[in-house]
Amino acid sequence: MASFSHSLATPPPSLYTHNPRPSLIPNLIKLPAASSLPPQRITTTRRARRALQIHAAASPSVKKQSSDERVLKVHSKEEFDEALKKAKGKLVVVEYAASDSEQSSQMYPFMVSLSRSCSDVEFILVMGDESEKTKELCDREKIEKVPHFSFYKNMEKIHEEEGIGPDQLEGDVLYYGDNHSAVVQLHSGEDVEKLIGEHKEDHKLIVLDVGLKHCGPCVKVYPTVIKLSRKMETVVFARMNGDENQSCMKFLKEMNVVEVPTFLFIRDGEIKGRYVGSGRGELIGEILRYQGVRVTY
Repeated sequence: MASFSHSLATPPPSLYTHNPRPSLIPNLIKLPAASSLPPQRITTTRRARRALQIHAAASPSVKKQSSDERVLKVHSKEEFDEALKKAKGKLVVVEYAASDSEQSSQMYPFMVSLSRSCSDVEFILVMGDESEKTKELCDREKIEKVPHFSFYKNMEKIHEEEGIGPDQLEGDVLYYGDNHSAVVQLHSGEDVEKLIGEHKEDHKLIVLDVGLKHCGPCVKVYPTVIKLSRKMETVVFARMNGDENQSCMKFLKEMNVVEVPTFLFIRDGEIKGRYVGSGRGELIGEILRYQGVRVTY
């Protein structure tokens, strides 16, 4: 049984992400980039300034934006802080880029595309080599290589990734900014009890995705959870981050969840089983099995 005496800022070391088992919440989760190009260090060379300009040139004020883009370009610490303050509780995704970074230019169109489809998420672009002011901003945020993506809520950095590809970026946005899918968001043990009570009479299967905020495999599997929630109308999908607060951490302890992601299968008020892992095929197979569908492997 895992010990849960640690503070939420540092979840218990006995909890591990499933296969592989890295440090639970490292200072920076580094995943392999989709491109073979390594992240590049921010520079301010003359070549960099006259090199590739990312799609729409940065405007001189945060108030001016292209009509076909929802990506805000900021040019100083003051503009950056004001943008985060204005976003309030919304998820804010920031790409730190450089004009001589080919990988930055490859990722930017995907961020623009996400900005158009995720209306409840704010997107910001910071060109680290644009000026001394943007360089100071990158120094303050401890950005050394680009492209670098940081995720903020309520002016607090909740996650960051370096050198990722389009699929990982989309997964991160869905994981940290999902407020409108069919997946029920649970924030306490009481929320779980309420959900179970609501479905005792209709006998629906509840699939509860238990993860952690900075869990790579949890982020990886979540787009699959969203897709399944849209296709399987007879199944109730829900999610809880165990390190969100003390109530959630207590629930993990009571359910003996020691690895994440863990999927709990609940019906008629009882836990019928669980699946630990992030495999798409295995998860679908387990859901079908608990739905009473015979699965042959």
